[in-house]
Amino acid sequence: MDDELSIRMLLENFLSKSYDVITKNDGMEGIKWMEDGNMPDLIVADIQMPNLDGYEFIKNIRSSGFFKDVPLIMLSGIESSQEKVKCLKLGANDYMVKPFNPEELSVRIELLLARK
Repeated sequence: MDDELSIRMLLENFLSKSYDVITKNDGMEGIKWMEDGNMPDLIVADIQMPNLDGYEFIKNIRSSGFFKDVPLIMLSGIESSQEKVKCLKLGANDYMVKPFNPEELSVRIELLLARK
């Protein structure tokens, strides 16, 4: 989930070679999609999203009985150890700074899915 169309398109184009990719505009849309009965294998979400920011999104996912174990990678334009620690403490499995190398993201996804 990312509010930046260019990032969503990049992720969808790159990752759809190996995965079924569903994109949503923001955290609220993502949560609604999941609550409608969809169970993702992994979530990639941005910290800075409208309607429901990344921190609240992590809290919602991790407090949910159904989705609390879904691997979660957070993306951010903020390169700060403090931000990374905050996301990891809230329950994110990984944190990547934008701009990022799509191949690195793909490897991180692969590693998280292998642990499931």
